[in-house]
Amino acid sequence: MDNSYLPSAVKQFQYYKSLGEKTIDQLSEEQLFWTSDTEANSIAIIAKHIVGNMLSRWTNFLTEDGEKSWRNRDDEFVNSYETKQNILDSWEKGWQCLFEALDCVTEENSNTIVYIRNQGHTITEAINRQLCHYSYHVGQIVFIGRMLKKDEWTSLSVAKNASKQYNKEKFSKAKGRRHFTDDL
Repeated sequence: MDNSYLPSAVKQFQYYKSLGEKTIDQLSEEQLFWTSDTEANSIAIIAKHIVGNMLSRWTNFLTEDGEKSWRNRDDEFVNSYETKQNILDSWEKGWQCLFEALDCVTEENSNTIVYIRNQGHTITEAINRQLCHYSYHVGQIVFIGRMLKKDEWTSLSVAKNASKQYNKEKFSKAKGRRHFTDDL
């Protein structure tokens, strides 16, 4: 694994965590549980699924299969949260599990093969798999949040019709290294 990969992946995970949190912060408790129809998932349910996946994938990441016997994936799609704070507490627990697991990856163990549903992955492959999975679901959270807030939405990146001003500000500064936590 290239020495720059893990810090880069961590920054990307932090970025998607922050997008989810900035969306949840803009929404009322009622909006977090809203669904468009009986088959759709609410933001609360999507968050619950992300957390369930994180706890399964990242607990004992280097030594146990990422699909834990104690995980009940189907239950992740049944709401058990009662409040916005329940969602945020659970959300934090999942992300903490992920970041603690990534902190355990060292140069000495970076060639370890980890398993997800009995399929071997390099650590890089496992991280990429989960990064894509979480960004997909965080995108759903942001999309639903934007849809619910309508004109009251506070943009999480470059606001609509603000690209020229944004670029003008960026190009007025000295060249610098981009970080994944910067605005897109």
